[in-house]
Amino acid sequence: MKVLITENIAKEGIEILEREGLEADLKLGLSREELLDTVGPYDAIIVRSVTKVNSELLGCAPNLKVVGRAGNGIDNIELPACTKRGIIVVNTPESNTMAAAELAIGLIFSVFRNIPQASAAGRRKDFRRKRFDGIELDGKTVGIIGLGRIGSIVATKLKGCNMSAVAYDPYITDERFKKLGVDKCETLEELLDKSDVITLHTPKTEETVGMIGEKEIARCKKGIVIINAARGGLVNEDALYNAVRSGHVRGAGIDVLNPEPGYDKSPEEQTYTNKLLELDNIIITPHLGASTAEATYLVGTAVSELVAAALKGEMVAAVNMPSFGGNQLKELKPYLELGEILGKIYYQAEKETVQKVEVMYSGELAQLETGIITSSVLKGLLDPIVREKVNYVNAEFLLREMGVEIVEGNKTLLDKYTNLITVTFHTKFKTLSVSGTVFAKEEKRIVDFFGYKLDFEPSSHIIAIQNIDKPGIIGQVGTILGAKGVNIAAMQWSRNRKGEKAVSFVSVDHEVDFEIMQKLRQIDGVLLATMMNF
Repeated sequence: MKVLITENIAKEGIEILEREGLEADLKLGLSREELLDTVGPYDAIIVRSVTKVNSELLGCAPNLKVVGRAGNGIDNIELPACTKRGIIVVNTPESNTMAAAELAIGLIFSVFRNIPQASAAGRRKDFRRKRFDGIELDGKTVGIIGLGRIGSIVATKLKGCNMSAVAYDPYITDERFKKLGVDKCETLEELLDKSDVITLHTPKTEETVGMIGEKEIARCKKGIVIINAARGGLVNEDALYNAVRSGHVRGAGIDVLNPEPGYDKSPEEQTYTNKLLELDNIIITPHLGASTAEATYLVGTAVSELVAAALKGEMVAAVNMPSFGGNQLKELKPYLELGEILGKIYYQAEKETVQKVEVMYSGELAQLETGIITSSVLKGLLDPIVREKVNYVNAEFLLREMGVEIVEGNKTLLDKYTNLITVTFHTKFKTLSVSGTVFAKEEKRIVDFFGYKLDFEPSSHIIAIQNIDKPGIIGQVGTILGAKGVNIAAMQWSRNRKGEKAVSFVSVDHEVDFEIMQKLRQIDGVLLATMMNF
Protein backbone atom coordinates (compact mmCIF):
# COMPACT_ATOMS: atom_id res chain seq x y z
CA MET A 1 0.00 0.00 0.00
CA LYS A 2 1.13 3.56 -0.75
CA VAL A 3 1.12 6.66 1.48
CA LEU A 4 1.51 10.17 0.08
CA ILE A 5 2.98 12.80 2.44
CA THR A 6 2.47 16.36 1.17
CA GLU A 7 3.86 18.35 4.11
CA ASN A 8 6.87 17.90 6.38
CA ILE A 9 6.72 15.35 9.18
CA ALA A 10 9.52 13.86 11.28
CA LYS A 11 11.72 11.37 9.43
CA GLU A 12 10.94 8.90 12.23
CA GLY A 13 7.30 8.98 11.09
CA ILE A 14 8.32 7.97 7.58
CA GLU A 15 10.46 5.19 9.04
CA ILE A 16 7.42 3.85 10.96
CA LEU A 17 5.43 3.62 7.73
CA GLU A 18 8.25 1.82 5.96
CA ARG A 19 8.71 -0.64 8.85
CA GLU A 20 5.03 -1.51 8.47
CA GLY A 21 5.68 -2.46 4.86
CA LEU A 22 4.11 0.68 3.39
CA GLU A 23 5.52 2.67 0.50
CA ALA A 24 5.90 6.24 1.82
CA ASP A 25 6.40 9.06 -0.70
CA LEU A 26 7.33 12.53 0.61
CA LYS A 27 6.36 15.06 -2.07
CA LEU A 28 6.58 18.64 -0.85
CA GLY A 29 5.58 21.80 -2.66
CA LEU A 30 3.13 20.21 -5.09
CA SER A 31 0.84 22.67 -6.83
CA ARG A 32 -2.87 21.91 -6.57
CA GLU A 33 -2.89 20.62 -10.13
CA GLU A 34 0.14 18.42 -9.50
CA LEU A 35 -1.43 17.05 -6.31
CA LEU A 36 -4.67 16.13 -8.10
CA ASP A 37 -2.67 14.38 -10.83
CA THR A 38 -0.51 12.54 -8.26
CA VAL A 39 -2.93 11.31 -5.56
CA GLY A 40 -4.77 8.68 -7.63
CA PRO A 41 -2.76 5.51 -6.75
CA TYR A 42 -2.40 6.25 -3.02
CA ASP A 43 -4.17 4.40 -0.20
CA ALA A 44 -3.49 7.12 2.38
CA ILE A 45 -2.45 10.75 2.49
CA ILE A 46 -0.75 12.56 5.37
CA VAL A 47 -1.14 16.35 5.51
CA ARG A 48 -0.70 19.19 7.97
CA SER A 49 -2.62 22.49 7.77
CA VAL A 50 -2.09 23.59 4.15
CA THR A 51 -3.19 20.72 1.88
CA LYS A 52 -6.96 20.79 1.37
CA VAL A 53 -8.55 17.34 1.37
CA ASN A 54 -11.96 18.07 -0.14
CA SER A 55 -14.41 16.59 -2.63
CA GLU A 56 -12.24 17.73 -5.52
CA LEU A 57 -9.23 15.79 -4.21
CA LEU A 58 -11.29 12.76 -3.20
CA GLY A 59 -12.68 12.62 -6.73
CA CYS A 60 -9.12 12.12 -7.96
CA ALA A 61 -8.25 9.51 -5.30
CA PRO A 62 -10.25 6.32 -5.94
CA ASN A 63 -7.94 4.19 -3.74
CA LEU A 64 -7.89 6.50 -0.72
CA LYS A 65 -8.77 4.78 2.57
CA VAL A 66 -7.17 6.96 5.25
CA VAL A 67 -6.46 10.67 5.68
CA GLY A 68 -3.93 11.51 8.38
CA ARG A 69 -3.81 15.06 9.74
CA ALA A 70 -0.48 15.66 11.49
CA GLY A 71 -1.79 18.02 14.15
CA ASN A 72 -5.00 19.04 15.83
CA GLY A 73 -7.38 21.04 13.65
CA ILE A 74 -9.12 19.55 10.63
CA ASP A 75 -10.29 22.78 8.98
CA ASN A 76 -8.62 21.69 5.75
CA ILE A 77 -10.36 18.30 5.62
CA GLU A 78 -13.92 17.91 4.34
CA LEU A 79 -15.19 15.37 6.86
CA PRO A 80 -18.65 14.65 5.37
CA ALA A 81 -17.12 13.85 2.00
CA CYS A 82 -14.58 11.51 3.61
CA THR A 83 -17.23 9.79 5.71
CA LYS A 84 -19.50 9.31 2.71
CA ARG A 85 -16.62 7.56 0.94
CA GLY A 86 -15.84 5.46 4.02
CA ILE A 87 -12.44 7.14 4.36
CA ILE A 88 -11.05 7.12 7.90
CA VAL A 89 -9.76 10.49 9.12
CA VAL A 90 -7.25 10.52 11.97
CA ASN A 91 -5.47 13.41 13.69
CA THR A 92 -3.08 13.94 16.60
CA PRO A 93 -4.73 16.47 18.94
CA GLU A 94 -2.41 15.91 21.89
CA SER A 95 0.96 16.05 20.16
CA ASN A 96 1.45 19.80 19.71
CA THR A 97 -0.39 21.08 22.78
CA MET A 98 2.70 22.36 24.61
CA ALA A 99 4.17 23.89 21.47
CA ALA A 100 0.99 25.84 20.71
CA ALA A 101 0.68 27.08 24.29
CA GLU A 102 4.31 28.19 24.47
CA LEU A 103 4.03 30.07 21.17
CA ALA A 104 1.04 32.05 22.48
CA ILE A 105 3.03 32.92 25.60
CA GLY A 106 6.04 33.89 23.48
CA LEU A 107 3.86 36.22 21.42
CA ILE A 108 2.57 37.85 24.60
CA PHE A 109 6.11 38.56 25.81
CA SER A 110 7.11 39.78 22.36
CA VAL A 111 4.25 42.27 22.10
CA PHE A 112 4.60 43.53 25.67
CA ARG A 113 8.37 44.15 25.28
CA ASN A 114 8.61 44.93 21.52
CA ILE A 115 11.23 42.20 21.13
CA PRO A 116 11.01 41.57 17.33
CA GLN A 117 10.96 45.30 16.53
CA ALA A 118 13.97 45.97 18.75
CA SER A 119 15.89 43.06 17.23
CA ALA A 120 15.15 44.24 13.69
CA ALA A 121 16.27 47.78 14.58
CA GLY A 122 19.49 46.52 16.12
CA ARG A 123 20.37 44.68 12.92
CA ARG A 124 20.01 48.05 11.17
CA LYS A 125 22.43 49.50 13.79
CA ASP A 126 19.59 51.50 15.36
CA PHE A 127 20.08 51.12 19.11
CA ARG A 128 17.83 53.95 20.31
CA ARG A 129 16.30 51.85 23.06
CA LYS A 130 13.82 54.50 24.21
CA ARG A 131 11.78 53.70 21.10
CA PHE A 132 11.08 50.22 22.45
CA ASP A 133 9.84 50.88 25.97
CA GLY A 134 7.44 48.10 26.86
CA ILE A 135 5.17 47.09 29.71
CA GLU A 136 5.49 44.28 32.24
CA LEU A 137 3.28 41.21 32.55
CA ASP A 138 3.62 41.26 36.35
CA GLY A 139 0.28 42.16 37.95
CA LYS A 140 -1.63 42.24 34.67
CA THR A 141 -4.70 40.15 33.80
CA VAL A 142 -4.75 37.66 30.95
CA GLY A 143 -8.14 36.81 29.46
CA ILE A 144 -8.22 33.32 27.96
CA ILE A 145 -10.97 32.43 25.50
CA GLY A 146 -11.17 28.64 25.56
CA LEU A 147 -9.89 26.84 28.66
CA GLY A 148 -9.15 23.47 27.05
CA ARG A 149 -5.77 21.78 26.99
CA ILE A 150 -3.84 24.65 25.41
CA GLY A 151 -5.68 27.39 27.29
CA SER A 152 -5.06 25.59 30.58
CA ILE A 153 -1.31 25.45 29.95
CA VAL A 154 -1.25 29.14 29.06
CA ALA A 155 -3.10 29.97 32.28
CA THR A 156 -0.75 27.91 34.44
CA LYS A 157 2.43 29.33 32.92
CA LEU A 158 1.29 32.96 32.99
CA LYS A 159 0.13 32.68 36.59
CA GLY A 160 3.77 31.80 37.26
CA CYS A 161 4.59 35.28 35.92
CA ASN A 162 2.37 36.75 38.66
CA MET A 163 -0.46 37.45 36.25
CA SER A 164 -4.11 37.05 37.15
CA ALA A 165 -6.04 34.75 34.82
CA VAL A 166 -9.69 34.96 33.81
CA ALA A 167 -11.31 32.78 31.17
CA TYR A 168 -14.50 32.45 29.18
CA ASP A 169 -15.50 28.92 28.27
CA PRO A 170 -19.18 27.99 28.74
CA TYR A 171 -18.42 24.27 28.45
CA ILE A 172 -15.89 23.97 31.29
CA THR A 173 -17.15 23.22 34.80
CA ASP A 174 -16.64 25.45 37.84
CA GLU A 175 -14.54 22.72 39.43
CA ARG A 176 -12.06 22.82 36.54
CA PHE A 177 -11.77 26.61 36.85
CA LYS A 178 -11.10 26.29 40.58
CA LYS A 179 -8.50 23.57 40.07
CA LEU A 180 -6.59 25.80 37.66
CA GLY A 181 -6.96 28.91 39.84
CA VAL A 182 -8.67 30.79 37.00
CA ASP A 183 -11.60 33.15 37.55
CA LYS A 184 -14.63 32.21 35.45
CA CYS A 185 -16.27 34.84 33.25
CA GLU A 186 -19.93 34.05 32.61
CA THR A 187 -19.92 36.09 29.40
CA LEU A 188 -17.39 37.13 26.79
CA GLU A 189 -18.18 40.75 27.64
CA GLU A 190 -17.07 40.19 31.23
CA LEU A 191 -13.72 38.87 30.00
CA LEU A 192 -13.28 41.85 27.66
CA ASP A 193 -13.86 44.27 30.53
CA LYS A 194 -11.26 42.66 32.81
CA SER A 195 -8.36 41.78 30.51
CA ASP A 196 -5.07 43.51 29.75
CA VAL A 197 -4.24 40.86 27.16
CA ILE A 198 -6.63 38.48 25.40
CA THR A 199 -5.48 35.15 23.96
CA LEU A 200 -7.73 32.84 21.95
CA HIS A 201 -7.64 29.03 22.22
CA THR A 202 -10.90 27.87 20.73
CA PRO A 203 -11.82 25.83 17.63
CA LYS A 204 -13.14 27.51 14.51
CA THR A 205 -16.91 27.08 14.41
CA GLU A 206 -19.92 29.14 13.32
CA GLU A 207 -20.05 30.55 16.86
CA THR A 208 -16.39 31.55 17.06
CA VAL A 209 -15.66 32.98 13.59
CA GLY A 210 -15.22 36.74 14.04
CA MET A 211 -15.90 36.51 17.77
CA ILE A 212 -13.43 39.35 18.37
CA GLY A 213 -14.67 42.09 16.08
CA GLU A 214 -15.17 45.84 16.09
CA LYS A 215 -17.74 45.88 18.90
CA GLU A 216 -15.71 43.54 21.13
CA ILE A 217 -12.46 45.44 20.62
CA ALA A 218 -14.15 48.77 21.36
CA ARG A 219 -15.31 47.35 24.69
CA CYS A 220 -11.77 46.43 25.75
CA LYS A 221 -9.47 48.66 27.78
CA LYS A 222 -7.40 51.14 25.79
CA GLY A 223 -4.01 49.52 25.27
CA ILE A 224 -5.35 45.96 25.08
CA VAL A 225 -3.09 43.30 23.53
CA ILE A 226 -4.68 40.57 21.37
CA ILE A 227 -3.08 37.18 20.65
CA ASN A 228 -4.40 34.64 18.15
CA ALA A 229 -2.39 31.45 17.79
CA ALA A 230 -5.48 29.27 17.34
CA ARG A 231 -7.34 29.64 14.04
CA GLY A 232 -7.43 32.30 11.35
CA GLY A 233 -10.74 34.17 11.30
CA LEU A 234 -11.45 34.16 15.05
CA VAL A 235 -10.31 37.80 15.11
CA ASN A 236 -11.78 40.14 12.49
CA GLU A 237 -8.67 41.40 10.73
CA ASP A 238 -10.22 44.65 9.49
CA ALA A 239 -11.36 45.55 13.00
CA LEU A 240 -7.94 44.68 14.43
CA TYR A 241 -6.15 46.75 11.79
CA ASN A 242 -8.28 49.83 12.49
CA ALA A 243 -7.99 49.47 16.26
CA VAL A 244 -4.19 49.17 16.13
CA ARG A 245 -3.93 52.21 13.88
CA SER A 246 -6.17 54.23 16.20
CA GLY A 247 -4.07 53.22 19.24
CA HIS A 248 -6.93 51.50 21.06
CA VAL A 249 -5.08 48.19 20.66
CA ARG A 250 -1.46 48.43 21.81
CA GLY A 251 -0.33 45.51 19.70
CA ALA A 252 -1.14 42.00 18.58
CA GLY A 253 0.51 38.65 18.05
CA ILE A 254 -0.96 36.70 15.14
CA ASP A 255 0.17 33.21 14.13
CA VAL A 256 -2.83 32.42 11.92
CA LEU A 257 -4.26 34.53 9.11
CA ASN A 258 -7.48 34.46 7.11
CA PRO A 259 -6.85 33.36 4.45
CA GLU A 260 -3.42 31.88 5.05
CA PRO A 261 -0.44 32.39 2.71
CA GLY A 262 1.43 29.61 0.96
CA TYR A 263 3.95 28.66 3.61
CA ASP A 264 6.20 26.67 1.28
CA LYS A 265 6.68 29.50 -1.24
CA SER A 266 9.87 31.54 -1.44
CA PRO A 267 9.60 35.35 -1.13
CA GLU A 268 10.04 35.63 -4.90
CA GLU A 269 7.06 33.30 -5.49
CA GLN A 270 4.83 34.79 -2.79
CA THR A 271 1.84 36.80 -4.00
CA TYR A 272 0.10 36.97 -0.61
CA THR A 273 -1.04 40.36 0.69
CA ASN A 274 -2.57 41.33 4.04
CA LYS A 275 -2.78 44.83 5.44
CA LEU A 276 -1.89 43.57 8.94
CA LEU A 277 1.65 43.21 7.53
CA GLU A 278 1.82 47.01 7.22
CA LEU A 279 1.77 47.60 10.99
CA ASP A 280 4.98 47.22 13.01
CA ASN A 281 3.17 46.61 16.30
CA ILE A 282 1.39 43.55 14.94
CA ILE A 283 3.77 40.59 15.20
CA ILE A 284 2.99 37.98 12.57
CA THR A 285 4.47 34.49 12.55
CA PRO A 286 3.96 31.85 9.82
CA HIS A 287 1.68 29.40 11.65
CA LEU A 288 4.37 28.17 14.03
CA GLY A 289 2.04 26.67 16.64
CA ALA A 290 3.32 23.13 16.09
CA SER A 291 6.82 24.06 14.90
CA THR A 292 9.07 22.68 17.60
CA ALA A 293 11.41 19.70 17.36
CA GLU A 294 9.41 17.92 20.06
CA ALA A 295 6.00 18.57 18.48
CA THR A 296 7.25 17.68 15.00
CA TYR A 297 8.54 14.37 16.32
CA LEU A 298 5.37 13.57 18.28
CA VAL A 299 3.00 14.67 15.51
CA GLY A 300 4.91 12.80 12.79
CA THR A 301 5.27 9.54 14.67
CA ALA A 302 1.72 9.60 16.07
CA VAL A 303 0.03 10.19 12.71
CA SER A 304 2.17 7.55 11.03
CA GLU A 305 1.26 4.95 13.65
CA LEU A 306 -2.45 5.77 13.25
CA VAL A 307 -2.35 5.64 9.46
CA ALA A 308 -0.47 2.33 9.47
CA ALA A 309 -2.91 0.80 11.97
CA ALA A 310 -5.95 2.03 10.02
CA LEU A 311 -4.61 0.59 6.78
CA LYS A 312 -4.25 -2.76 8.57
CA GLY A 313 -7.92 -2.62 9.59
CA GLU A 314 -7.32 -1.99 13.28
CA MET A 315 -9.58 0.20 15.41
CA VAL A 316 -8.04 3.69 15.57
CA ALA A 317 -8.84 7.10 17.00
CA ALA A 318 -10.84 8.15 13.96
CA VAL A 319 -12.26 11.65 13.86
CA ASN A 320 -15.28 10.62 11.82
CA MET A 321 -15.98 6.97 12.63
CA PRO A 322 -14.52 3.92 14.40
CA SER A 323 -13.08 0.98 12.48
CA PHE A 324 -14.47 -2.45 13.40
CA GLY A 325 -14.54 -5.92 11.97
CA GLY A 326 -17.65 -6.55 9.88
CA ASN A 327 -19.71 -8.70 12.29
CA GLN A 328 -18.97 -6.59 15.35
CA LEU A 329 -19.73 -3.35 13.54
CA LYS A 330 -23.01 -4.75 12.22
CA GLU A 331 -24.12 -5.71 15.73
CA LEU A 332 -23.11 -2.46 17.39
CA LYS A 333 -23.86 0.04 14.62
CA PRO A 334 -27.52 0.84 15.54
CA TYR A 335 -26.55 1.30 19.20
CA LEU A 336 -23.61 3.53 18.24
CA GLU A 337 -25.94 5.67 16.15
CA LEU A 338 -28.57 5.81 18.89
CA GLY A 339 -25.98 6.68 21.54
CA GLU A 340 -24.63 9.56 19.47
CA ILE A 341 -28.14 10.92 18.90
CA LEU A 342 -28.93 10.80 22.62
CA GLY A 343 -25.70 12.65 23.37
CA LYS A 344 -26.30 15.30 20.70
CA ILE A 345 -29.67 16.25 22.14
CA TYR A 346 -28.40 18.08 25.23
CA TYR A 347 -26.38 21.02 23.91
CA GLN A 348 -28.83 21.51 21.05
CA ALA A 349 -31.65 21.95 23.57
CA GLU A 350 -29.86 23.35 26.64
CA LYS A 351 -26.96 25.73 27.36
CA GLU A 352 -26.21 25.07 31.02
CA THR A 353 -22.84 23.41 31.61
CA VAL A 354 -22.95 19.65 32.14
CA GLN A 355 -21.08 18.54 35.26
CA LYS A 356 -21.82 14.82 35.18
CA VAL A 357 -22.99 12.34 32.54
CA GLU A 358 -24.47 8.96 33.44
CA VAL A 359 -25.00 6.33 30.76
CA MET A 360 -27.13 3.37 31.85
CA TYR A 361 -27.60 0.23 29.73
CA SER A 362 -30.57 -2.02 30.41
CA GLY A 363 -31.73 -5.38 29.08
CA GLU A 364 -29.72 -7.29 26.50
CA LEU A 365 -27.32 -4.36 26.10
CA ALA A 366 -25.93 -5.16 29.54
CA GLN A 367 -24.37 -8.28 28.00
CA LEU A 368 -22.51 -6.38 25.25
CA GLU A 369 -19.26 -4.42 25.26
CA THR A 370 -20.73 -0.98 25.89
CA GLY A 371 -17.57 1.12 26.20
CA ILE A 372 -17.59 2.14 22.55
CA ILE A 373 -21.31 3.00 22.80
CA THR A 374 -20.54 5.28 25.75
CA SER A 375 -17.83 6.90 23.62
CA SER A 376 -20.48 7.43 20.96
CA VAL A 377 -22.76 9.15 23.51
CA LEU A 378 -19.91 11.38 24.68
CA LYS A 379 -18.90 12.17 21.11
CA GLY A 380 -22.48 13.21 20.43
CA LEU A 381 -22.54 15.42 23.52
CA LEU A 382 -19.35 17.24 22.48
CA ASP A 383 -20.02 17.36 18.75
CA PRO A 384 -22.12 20.58 18.72
CA ILE A 385 -19.45 22.47 20.69
CA VAL A 386 -16.03 21.04 19.73
CA ARG A 387 -16.66 19.48 16.35
CA GLU A 388 -13.17 19.84 14.91
CA LYS A 389 -11.36 17.63 17.41
CA VAL A 390 -13.81 15.14 18.92
CA ASN A 391 -13.84 11.47 18.00
CA TYR A 392 -14.87 8.15 19.53
CA VAL A 393 -11.53 7.66 21.25
CA ASN A 394 -10.81 11.11 22.68
CA ALA A 395 -14.36 12.17 23.67
CA GLU A 396 -14.06 10.84 27.22
CA PHE A 397 -10.62 12.36 27.64
CA LEU A 398 -11.86 15.78 26.47
CA LEU A 399 -14.85 15.71 28.80
CA ARG A 400 -12.77 14.71 31.80
CA GLU A 401 -10.37 17.56 30.99
CA MET A 402 -13.40 19.87 31.07
CA GLY A 403 -14.12 18.59 34.58
CA VAL A 404 -17.13 16.46 33.61
CA GLU A 405 -17.68 13.28 35.63
CA ILE A 406 -18.62 10.22 33.56
CA VAL A 407 -20.44 7.21 34.98
CA GLU A 408 -21.42 4.03 33.13
CA GLY A 409 -23.69 1.35 34.53
CA ASN A 410 -25.99 -1.50 33.51
CA LYS A 411 -28.88 -3.59 34.75
CA THR A 412 -30.21 -6.75 33.18
CA LEU A 413 -33.85 -6.43 34.30
CA LEU A 414 -36.11 -4.39 32.04
CA ASP A 415 -39.91 -4.47 31.86
CA LYS A 416 -41.03 -2.75 28.67
CA TYR A 417 -38.08 -2.96 26.25
CA THR A 418 -35.51 -5.60 25.35
CA ASN A 419 -32.81 -2.93 25.39
CA LEU A 420 -32.60 0.67 26.60
CA ILE A 421 -29.94 3.39 26.75
CA THR A 422 -30.61 6.14 29.28
CA VAL A 423 -28.35 9.19 29.35
CA THR A 424 -28.66 11.50 32.36
CA PHE A 425 -27.14 14.97 32.27
CA HIS A 426 -26.42 16.60 35.64
CA THR A 427 -25.89 20.37 35.81
CA LYS A 428 -25.47 22.67 38.77
CA PHE A 429 -29.20 23.27 38.99
CA LYS A 430 -31.04 20.33 37.44
CA THR A 431 -30.95 16.77 36.12
CA LEU A 432 -32.30 15.82 32.69
CA SER A 433 -32.53 12.39 31.05
CA VAL A 434 -33.13 11.03 27.57
CA SER A 435 -33.73 7.38 26.68
CA GLY A 436 -33.72 5.39 23.49
CA THR A 437 -34.13 1.83 22.30
CA VAL A 438 -33.57 -0.26 19.18
CA PHE A 439 -36.42 -2.38 17.80
CA ALA A 440 -35.88 -5.31 15.44
CA LYS A 441 -32.10 -4.84 15.66
CA GLU A 442 -32.03 -1.60 13.63
CA GLU A 443 -35.07 0.64 14.24
CA LYS A 444 -34.00 3.44 16.60
CA ARG A 445 -36.54 5.17 18.86
CA ILE A 446 -36.41 8.01 21.38
CA VAL A 447 -38.76 6.94 24.17
CA ASP A 448 -38.09 9.56 26.85
CA PHE A 449 -37.15 13.20 26.36
CA PHE A 450 -36.41 15.12 29.57
CA GLY A 451 -39.17 13.26 31.41
CA TYR A 452 -41.76 13.19 28.61
CA LYS A 453 -42.71 9.76 27.24
CA LEU A 454 -42.44 9.41 23.45
CA ASP A 455 -42.05 6.79 20.74
CA PHE A 456 -40.27 8.78 18.07
CA GLU A 457 -37.95 7.74 15.27
CA PRO A 458 -35.08 10.26 15.11
CA SER A 459 -34.42 11.72 11.67
CA SER A 460 -31.72 14.06 10.36
CA HIS A 461 -33.65 17.25 11.12
CA ILE A 462 -36.03 17.65 14.07
CA ILE A 463 -37.74 20.69 15.56
CA ALA A 464 -38.09 20.24 19.33
CA ILE A 465 -40.81 22.38 20.92
CA GLN A 466 -41.82 22.92 24.53
CA ASN A 467 -45.14 24.65 25.07
CA ILE A 468 -47.98 25.23 27.47
CA ASP A 469 -50.52 22.44 27.01
CA LYS A 470 -53.43 24.24 25.38
CA PRO A 471 -55.45 23.92 22.14
CA GLY A 472 -54.34 25.44 18.85
CA ILE A 473 -50.57 25.23 19.08
CA ILE A 474 -50.20 22.13 16.90
CA GLY A 475 -52.26 23.77 14.16
CA GLN A 476 -50.21 26.97 14.25
CA VAL A 477 -46.95 25.04 13.99
CA GLY A 478 -48.24 23.15 10.94
CA THR A 479 -49.53 26.35 9.35
CA ILE A 480 -46.23 28.22 9.72
CA LEU A 481 -44.18 25.33 8.37
CA GLY A 482 -46.59 24.70 5.51
CA ALA A 483 -46.62 28.36 4.49
CA LYS A 484 -42.84 28.31 4.23
CA GLY A 485 -42.77 25.10 2.19
CA VAL A 486 -41.38 22.95 5.01
CA ASN A 487 -42.64 19.38 4.73
CA ILE A 488 -43.43 17.58 8.00
CA ALA A 489 -42.36 13.94 7.82
CA ALA A 490 -43.56 12.96 11.30
CA MET A 491 -44.56 14.52 14.59
CA GLN A 492 -45.37 13.51 18.12
CA TRP A 493 -46.57 15.47 21.14
CA SER A 494 -46.33 14.38 24.75
CA ARG A 495 -47.50 15.79 28.08
CA ASN A 496 -47.28 14.63 31.67
CA ARG A 497 -50.32 16.42 33.08
CA LYS A 498 -53.21 18.12 31.29
CA GLY A 499 -52.88 21.88 31.15
CA GLU A 500 -49.21 22.01 32.18
CA LYS A 501 -46.30 21.69 29.75
CA ALA A 502 -45.94 19.53 26.65
CA VAL A 503 -43.06 18.72 24.32
CA SER A 504 -43.04 17.73 20.70
CA PHE A 505 -40.67 16.38 18.09
CA VAL A 506 -41.44 17.50 14.53
CA SER A 507 -39.40 15.71 11.89
CA VAL A 508 -38.85 17.83 8.75
CA ASP A 509 -37.18 17.15 5.41
CA HIS A 510 -34.45 19.79 5.76
CA GLU A 511 -32.94 22.21 8.25
CA VAL A 512 -35.25 25.13 9.06
CA ASP A 513 -33.80 28.65 8.91
CA PHE A 514 -33.64 31.23 11.70
CA GLU A 515 -36.62 33.25 10.45
CA ILE A 516 -38.98 30.25 10.60
CA MET A 517 -37.70 29.22 14.02
CA GLN A 518 -38.37 32.75 15.28
CA LYS A 519 -41.96 32.56 14.02
CA LEU A 520 -42.44 29.27 15.89
CA ARG A 521 -41.02 30.83 19.08
CA GLN A 522 -43.47 33.72 18.77
CA ILE A 523 -46.54 31.45 18.92
CA ASP A 524 -48.49 32.24 22.07
CA GLY A 525 -47.80 29.38 24.48
CA VAL A 526 -44.53 28.18 22.94
CA LEU A 527 -41.78 28.26 25.56
CA LEU A 528 -38.86 26.89 23.55
CA ALA A 529 -38.26 25.89 19.94
CA THR A 530 -34.95 24.36 18.91
CA MET A 531 -33.64 23.02 15.61
CA MET A 532 -31.83 19.73 16.18
CA ASN A 533 -29.62 18.16 13.53
CA PHE A 534 -28.54 14.54 13.79
